[in-house]
Amino acid sequence: MPMVEPTGCPPAGWDRARLDELKAAKFEIADERERQVIATAITTCLASPRPAVRDGIAFGALTHMLRARQLDDSTMRTLLVDLTTHLQAPDPYGFGQSFAALALSEVARADRVQAFLMEEERIKLLVDAQHWFINITDYRGFDDTDGWRHAVAHGSDLLMQLALNPKVDAEGLRLIVSAIGAQAAPDVAAYTHGESERLARPVLFAAARGVMDESAWTAWLTAIATPRDADKVFASEAGLTWRHNANAFLQALYVNVVVGADPGDDVLQPGLEAALKAMP
Repeated sequence: MPMVEPTGCPPAGWDRARLDELKAAKFEIADERERQVIATAITTCLASPRPAVRDGIAFGALTHMLRARQLDDSTMRTLLVDLTTHLQAPDPYGFGQSFAALALSEVARADRVQAFLMEEERIKLLVDAQHWFINITDYRGFDDTDGWRHAVAHGSDLLMQLALNPKVDAEGLRLIVSAIGAQAAPDVAAYTHGESERLARPVLFAAARGVMDESAWTAWLTAIATPRDADKVFASEAGLTWRHNANAFLQALYVNVVVGADPGDDVLQPGLEAALKAMP
């Protein structure tokens, strides 16, 4: 059965041809009021089964408007509420929640660059993002026909923007690290679409901000490298999948720490070396 556009996509007063014109115009809308209206209306198209609409228009438009600071605080707050709601909305094709998280990463970035959220709004965003992220069960990445879903990577991008925000305190950073740990090495799906690198980024930035000392990081990394059932690592598909993911995550962290230019994340190196040596 063919996939269909979600209700509300295209937004009222728009059709596909007009959306294509918007993209051709590099998402520039001169009329201030119309720009604010379309920014909140186009979020529905983030669940489109068509990559050209979902990625190429809806996400592209939101990214442009947010990064160009073309949306007022009220509109950005509306986006925050709407997109957070989309994280929990029914998602029959698996696109809506993933791209809501990716769009939320741009809202979080806008707040990081020039704060507009109140503290309680930022805390709620962090808690909602963490809750959604640790409960991800759709591990699909790229499909030649459908394009990207990529919930783990998109959620990692959202957590990364929050980890970069100096207004997120140590408690918030620890929540982010804990969330990443929950998805770093699942045993039900092998990460083959760059997820491990995306998962590593929030951890690197949290480490650079001094959220935990060397012993705490070593304990956390040791836990990542410890299988639930050592006897089944090489005797089951689940065990091998876990090993692949754990290795990929630890190696992504290690390469960034050793090759990267930020000395702040060097606190991870002893624990990473110990974890990699301990891997079965």
